[in-house]
Amino acid sequence: MNNFLTAKEISEKLRVNIMTIYRYIKAGKLKAYKIGKEFRIDKKEFNNFLNKARISK
Repeated sequence: MNNFLTAKEISEKLRVNIMTIYRYIKAGKLKAYKIGKEFRIDKKEFNNFLNKARISK
């Protein structure tokens, strides 16, 4: 059961540069855990992030 995504996986899903994901994490827009040298983002947090970014309901 894998409930976490890496920053790279999220950047690939959103088709953005990985640095954009790192900026979102640093700005507090996307909550993450730092495990070793990698960031891990809970899938629920990722879904919350997407819902906040939604333009229309």
